[in-house]
Amino acid sequence: MAICEISGKGKMYGHNVSFSQHKTRKVFKPNVQKKTLIVNGRKIRANVATSTIRTLKKKGLIK
Repeated sequence: MAICEISGKGKMYGHNVSFSQHKTRKVFKPNVQKKTLIVNGRKIRANVATSTIRTLKKKGLIK
């Protein structure tokens, strides 16, 4: 459930960097939530990132 079905956002890889600059592997996961969307009068449940939900609200596509 870590992939947004609309924007395609998925996990990214990077490093945790401590004060001593020691680098350990880290996974950055998007904040994905199940959301019911109405498309063409039909309800569809989709896994959507919260940033995508904000963008859809800004464009006026969902309330």
